[in-house]
Amino acid sequence: MRCVRYSSRTSTRSTLVTSFEFGFLKSQLPIGMMYVIESCLAVATVVVAITFPTAGSRTFEACERAFTRLAQKRGLCVSLVGLAALAARAALLPILPIPQPGLQDDFGYLLIADTFAHGRLTNPTHPMWVHFESFQIIWQPTYTAKFYPGQGLIMTAGQIFMGHPYWGVWLSMGLMCAAICWALQGWLPPGWALLGGLLSVIRLGTFNYWANSYWGGAVAATGGALALGALPRIKRSQRARDALLMGLGLALIACSRPYEGLFFGLPVAGALAVWMLGKNRPPLWQAAKRVAAPIFLVLALTAGAMGYYFWRTTGSPFDTPYLVHERTYDPVRDIPWPFSRPPVVYHHPVIEESYRDMLRVHQGLHSTGDTLGRLSAVLVKVCDFFLGPAFTLPLLAALATLPYGFSWRKLSSSTRFLLLVCGVLVAGNMVPYVYVPHYTAPVACAILALVLLAMRRVRTRCGPAGLLLSRAVPVICVLMLLLRAGARPLHLPETPPFLLHGTPIWCALTPQNLARASTLAQLQQLPGRQLAIVRYGPHHDAGLNEWVYNGAEIDAAKVVWARDMGAAKNQELIDYFPDRRVWLVEADDTSPAPLPYNPSPDP
Repeated sequence: MRCVRYSSRTSTRSTLVTSFEFGFLKSQLPIGMMYVIESCLAVATVVVAITFPTAGSRTFEACERAFTRLAQKRGLCVSLVGLAALAARAALLPILPIPQPGLQDDFGYLLIADTFAHGRLTNPTHPMWVHFESFQIIWQPTYTAKFYPGQGLIMTAGQIFMGHPYWGVWLSMGLMCAAICWALQGWLPPGWALLGGLLSVIRLGTFNYWANSYWGGAVAATGGALALGALPRIKRSQRARDALLMGLGLALIACSRPYEGLFFGLPVAGALAVWMLGKNRPPLWQAAKRVAAPIFLVLALTAGAMGYYFWRTTGSPFDTPYLVHERTYDPVRDIPWPFSRPPVVYHHPVIEESYRDMLRVHQGLHSTGDTLGRLSAVLVKVCDFFLGPAFTLPLLAALATLPYGFSWRKLSSSTRFLLLVCGVLVAGNMVPYVYVPHYTAPVACAILALVLLAMRRVRTRCGPAGLLLSRAVPVICVLMLLLRAGARPLHLPETPPFLLHGTPIWCALTPQNLARASTLAQLQQLPGRQLAIVRYGPHHDAGLNEWVYNGAEIDAAKVVWARDMGAAKNQELIDYFPDRRVWLVEADDTSPAPLPYNPSPDP
C-alpha cells in the first residue's frame, strides 16, 4: 500500500496561507546561510575599512580607471549590461535549468502565453470546463487566466521564436538590466550607472526568482526604469523620443502591474507638472508638442488595446479577467475595506476549502497588532529582497554622515524625488493583504539609484574608510554570486524557497512542482493521447501542489488534466475523450505515479 502524506500537509497549510497570501513575517522562517554569510561580509567590511582603510587601493584604482573609460561609451554600456544578464543566466543553466511551474501564478501566465502563441487573445469555454477548473483561471465568459497580459506577451515571444516560454522570461531579464543601466545614466555619472547596471545583473538577473519563475517582475521593472530614466532627459532636452520612452514605460507597468502603476505614476506625473509649470519651464507649446502629446498618444493606444483585450476576454472593455475571477471564486477582500460581494458557488471541495481557509484567516486580521505586523512585514520584505546586507551597508553609512539637525530640504532634489517614488509605491503595497516582492518591481531602478547615491556620499564624506567601504559593496555582491553558484560543490546549504520555508532574499527561488513535471513527462512518452484524472487527499495543499492545469488547446493536447469528480461525472469526461487512455493520479502520495483508471465506487 502506498503511504499518503496527508498529515504533513495539515501542519504546513495554515503557515503557507498566512505567510504567502497575507505577507506576514513568520518567526519560524529561516533567513538562510547566504544571508548570514552576506551579513558577516558586511560586518567584516566595516572592520577592515576602519583598521586598514587603504587596503587594495592600487588594484581598485587601476580597475576604476578602466571602468571609467568604458563607461563613457553609454550606448555600448547599455548593450553590454543587457548581454551580460543574458549570458550570466545562460551560464547557470547546468546548475539552474529551465524552471518547472510550481505555483498557481506560474500556470496562469503559461496559459496566457500559450493562448497568445496560438494567435488568440482568449479561448472559448470548453464544454467540459467544470472538470478542468483551477485556481487563477476563469472559464466564463471565456477561458483564460486572471492576470494582465504584459508578462504573457514576453513569454509568448520565447515560446514562438525559441521553443519555450521561459526564454521570454530570459529575454525580459536582459531588457530589464539594460533599461536600468540606461535609466541610471540619466540620474548619475556614467561610471556609477554602469556599476548599477552590473549590480542589477547580479542581484536580479541570476538566482533571483524573477529570473527563475513565470511570475514576472522584469516587465514592470523595465517599465519603471524607462519612465524614471526618461524624466531627467525630458527636463534637459524635451526630445519626443524620451517622452515616447516614458509613455512606453508607463504602458508596460499598466499592462503588467496596473495597481502599482497608479502609485508609481502619480509622483512621476507630479514631477512633470511641476517642471512644466515651474520657473524653468519650457515654452508651453513646445512642452505640449514634444512631451505631453507623445506620452498621451502612447497611453491612449495602451488604454485602447487593454480595453479591447478586456472586451474579448470578459465581454466588457471596463471589466477585467482579474475582477471576473475574484467575483467568481474568491470570497476574500484584497483590501481591508468593507464592500459587498455576491455569494460564491464552488464545484470542487478542494477549491472551496482553500478559499474558505483564506477567508477564515482574513476574518481574524482586524486587530491593531495584526495590521502593524502586516505593514512592518512589507517593509522587511522590501529590505530583504531589494537591499540585503550588502546594499544596506552604504545606506546606513550615509545616514551616519548626516549632521545633527539635518532636514528633508537639505537633500538633493533627485534624492528627494527617488525617495518619494519609492515611498509612495511601498505605501500602496501596504494596502492589500497580499504582498510579494515583485509587486514593488516598478521602483527597482529607483531603489538601486538610492543605493548608488549613498555609496557616492560615503565615498566623498568618510575619507579613506568610506572609499574602501564603497568599493567593497560590489566585491561583496560578486563573492555572494560565486558562493551561490558553488553552493553544491562547496556543500553549503542552499537558500530555501521563500514561499515554502524561507525569506525573500535576492537568491531565494520559488517552489517547483517536480512531481507533476515528472508525471507529465511519463505520460508524454506514451503512445497516443492521455487523460489524467487527479485525486487529492483530505488536506491537500492547493497553494504549492496544484496539478490540474491545461494549455490553450485542451482537445488537441497530448495530456489533459482533470479533477476527480466521482465515478459518474468522470465517466462523462471519459465519454467525451473516447480516444484517450485514462489514468488516475493520487497527487498527495509520497511518490505520485499515474495508474490505470478504475471506475470504482467513490471512496
